[in-house]
Amino acid sequence: MKGKNVVLAVTGGIASYKAANLTSQLVQKGANVKVMMTESAQKFVTPLTFQALSRGPVYVDTFTEPEPEKIAHIDVADWADVIIIAPATANIIAKLAQGIADDFVTTSLLATKAAVYIAPAMNVHMYEHPAVQRNMALLRQDGFSFIEGEEGYLACGWVGKGRMAEPEVILDVLDKHFNRSQLLQGKKVVITAGPTQEKIDPVRYFTNQSSGKMGYAIAEAAKQLGAEVTLISGPTSLQYPSGVKVVAITSAEEMYHAVDEAFTHSDILIKAAAVADYTPKVVYDQKRKKQQDEWSIEMERTVDILQTISTKKSPSQVIVGFAAESEKVVEYAKKKLEKKNLDLIVANNISEVGSGFKGDTNQITIIHRNGEMKPFPLLSKQEAAFRILEETMLYMKKVH
Repeated sequence: MKGKNVVLAVTGGIASYKAANLTSQLVQKGANVKVMMTESAQKFVTPLTFQALSRGPVYVDTFTEPEPEKIAHIDVADWADVIIIAPATANIIAKLAQGIADDFVTTSLLATKAAVYIAPAMNVHMYEHPAVQRNMALLRQDGFSFIEGEEGYLACGWVGKGRMAEPEVILDVLDKHFNRSQLLQGKKVVITAGPTQEKIDPVRYFTNQSSGKMGYAIAEAAKQLGAEVTLISGPTSLQYPSGVKVVAITSAEEMYHAVDEAFTHSDILIKAAAVADYTPKVVYDQKRKKQQDEWSIEMERTVDILQTISTKKSPSQVIVGFAAESEKVVEYAKKKLEKKNLDLIVANNISEVGSGFKGDTNQITIIHRNGEMKPFPLLSKQEAAFRILEETMLYMKKVH
């Protein structure tokens, strides 16, 4: 963490005393720390405490501008490499979920492009309230990450979930966050994303509901982790990730040839695209007119990209597949892993709420070739992408 810019947002809970300890430990690790506080937080710990510990000014008022040439909350938002909200009350979680910006903390959080980690702290019944859970789910969809504490004795006298994570736990999360930036340094990664379109005539085609969001999130994450990334994308409405080589394709056949060419000189293939298994046997040159009788379209198999490419891979290359299933998810994923000679497979139940196509979240289970399984809770697709890449590198280190 040495030299990293960390912004700590302290909100009004009794656990704010832990934030003082966290500030001290961040400074001892060499981080540059700026603290911002809500009005309620100042009822528990004074700004002077954090000023002494962080060795810098503490931001408490949106309308106080110590440097006229800068807008303070924008400057703090832009300065941050990462922001931690600790403790995060039910109130701040609700404000963020609804996009409310009525003080220095909330305006800064809305203005930042940095990663934001939230360490909740509240009474167990507040934590379990449907509104709080709903707000936390919304924030996960928006790409925020949560650092949950353990169950234990709470200041209100209840025992249960709601304790803020200990500073040491938060520091460990931040260490992993900053270590990610070198995880894929020097690696060449090929990622497929989106659907394919199988042409019937000039105006009709078969396709599927894949949005491409998961594959695009993996491409963005791989770039952030230092990889040289090639994204092979079917037709989507998404913007291409910056700094990534993009190969645009339409059909399953085009995707096969693009993957075959790109993977030859790459280290990792992650096949997140939803490729058509069948394509029309006959493609009409002109639009087929409506007929009085029924219309049957004969289909033929497309090339099984994963199975074909896996026969060509060298011992140093790794292939990761996806299994989007609506039943017997793990069972079918394991069969696919074995049949197609994959190194890892990412299984997800597309019938589960918040998981699958089009949404911004996913609940995945990553299965290694040796049978090791790692299930994850509902995550934003951005966070799921990092987990997939971390597991891939973990596998490579074990095998190679």
